Amino acid sequence: MRIAVTGSSGLIGTALVHSLRADGHEVVRLVRRPARAGDEVEWDPRRQYVDTAGLVGCEGVVNLAGAGVADRRWTEAYRKEIRDSRVLGTATIAEAAASLESPPRVLLCGSAIGYYGDTGDRAVDESAPSGDGFLPRVCVEWEAAAAPAQKAGIRTAFARTGLVVAREGGAWARMFPLFKAGLGGRLGDGRQYWSFISLHDEVAALRHILDTDSLSGPVNCTAPEPLTNREITAAMSRVLNRPALFAVPGAALRLVLGDMASDVLASQRAVPARLLESGFSFAFPDIESTIRAALTTPTK
Repeated sequence: MRIAVTGSSGLIGTALVHSLRADGHEVVRLVRRPARAGDEVEWDPRRQYVDTAGLVGCEGVVNLAGAGVADRRWTEAYRKEIRDSRVLGTATIAEAAASLESPPRVLLCGSAIGYYGDTGDRAVDESAPSGDGFLPRVCVEWEAAAAPAQKAGIRTAFARTGLVVAREGGAWARMFPLFKAGLGGRLGDGRQYWSFISLHDEVAALRHILDTDSLSGPVNCTAPEPLTNREITAAMSRVLNRPALFAVPGAALRLVLGDMASDVLASQRAVPARLLESGFSFAFPDIESTIRAALTTPTK
């Protein structure tokens, strides 16, 4: 297939493009500058512009663009960047796809389990309502921005991704060095649930959604059994054979991270009901195999 990808330089996008090309698919990458190579298409979400000629013949579009949630402290300006990069980007690509004479058969948009807010110890699947707070509001707007594609009859799915375990980027890229140095530990009281997924399974799940005509709407991309931060800390200690004696009090996190601390300490126990129902099989379903895969499995 010919597939267009936004956010192709990010952690998940890079791995997805590599996986698709390795299997012989043609990938065009949307870039926010003039195209310099045959596989590039220019777009500018802020101006709501896409060079739609580059999308002609695409059977699928994957939209993974968005400013990193944990890249900076959440000032008002950066909150706006987090929101706009997702909402404007999704609206732009959805409208571009819908405008084509022969639209793609599927639009797969990135989203996040942040949609559910703090779920405590309650497990939630895709039928759960949105939560309260900044990230849930962003996720609701993010997914709603794909409406033009849905109205055009394009199968539209939202990959609500959890914490991706990888050494190349994301939260775990920061955690691995700390744990290897024996400086790792739980965050807050450690009772909050973390819904994780290996980078390998994340890419496989995205490809499964692309290929499965029955999947539209929200799809949780998380391993089958979320664990508490305390349990994950213990697993990191076992796999890396390092002590994990340190703990970061919630008050300290709030001092350092500001409003972002509420989401770090939030409990999100999301389960991948729709993936499992559709026949998806996880290569790394538990936390120890997921951590080992991040340390040993090539992703590029």
